[in-house]
Amino acid sequence: MAIPRRPPPSHSPWPPVFLLVLLLPPLQARPLLVHSSINVAVVFSGSSYQSEVRGRLSGENFVDLPVVVSPVTVLVNDTNPRDLLTHLCDTMATEKLHGVVFEDDVGSEVAQILDFLSTQTALPIVGISGGSAVVIPYKAEGSSFLQMGASLEQQVLEEYDWAEFAVITSLMPGYDTFVDLVQSYTDTSYFLWNLQDIMSLEMSVGANDLKTKRILQQLDSQVLLAYCSHEEAQYLFRLAGELGLLGPGYIWILPSLAVGNPNSPPPATFPVGVIGVITDQWRKSLRQRVREGVAIVAKGAESFKKVYGFIPEGHGDCSKPAKQSENNTLFRWGMFNSSLLHFFFLTA
Repeated sequence: MAIPRRPPPSHSPWPPVFLLVLLLPPLQARPLLVHSSINVAVVFSGSSYQSEVRGRLSGENFVDLPVVVSPVTVLVNDTNPRDLLTHLCDTMATEKLHGVVFEDDVGSEVAQILDFLSTQTALPIVGISGGSAVVIPYKAEGSSFLQMGASLEQQVLEEYDWAEFAVITSLMPGYDTFVDLVQSYTDTSYFLWNLQDIMSLEMSVGANDLKTKRILQQLDSQVLLAYCSHEEAQYLFRLAGELGLLGPGYIWILPSLAVGNPNSPPPATFPVGVIGVITDQWRKSLRQRVREGVAIVAKGAESFKKVYGFIPEGHGDCSKPAKQSENNTLFRWGMFNSSLLHFFFLTA
């Protein structure tokens, strides 16, 4: 009678199931921090918003956007650089932000601060109104700062055939860039411009009034394009009025920052008929402006998710330089390319 033989004992210390697992192809690695929603800080900077903004925004305000939005409402009383950076950095540390939407008073000067913060943190920032929307033509390398503001090339002078004009600027940051753009535009345009004078002078309180008057007396043009802040414009017009430069026949053109809040009465020193170049953003309600800003960040996040299948982690540390990682770069690409295709009409 034949006796069946048993198979020889296995010398492998590993069970067959474990060996099978070892033979399987490795799984594709995925980021550990995967987010289905984005945190967007909506910053209201300025004392006027303390009464205008009632309650805090909720996700229900943005349910129709392509990704789930968790808004973070931030109220800032003071717009000085230190307080502003402190508020934003504290919010980043607690909320891990994917973007910032910034609304502020027209008279503030925060664009350079926001550009700096975006450069250091790789955080997308959208300036929707006020000083944050006063366009900086040249932003720092690596900046993700988008401004919903008017172009400097408004063609007001060309429209009314004011070919001869002069430029007067304060020493406010960006004045040299403003002058360069005006010169470049007039030099390359087919229109026959005559840029008669370019004057850059101190306009702050405590400046030498006699020196400023001597400079203004040299003006020959009756069309004057000024670049300065709202407070500096009041100083300029006070001295110009004393010299008779505000009477009939003189045309003054100001950018939005110098004009101030269009809903408030102008200062007594402003001449009748001064032309202010501002966007039509003031026609929109605060809720509309906020929605448009948040929608840009949401659209960028959606574009990134379509390509990579996830939304990257938010930014949470102001103290460390921005990591030039592929995720950050592509997230900025998604925001500033795909979104602008859909929202370019907002920057009229």
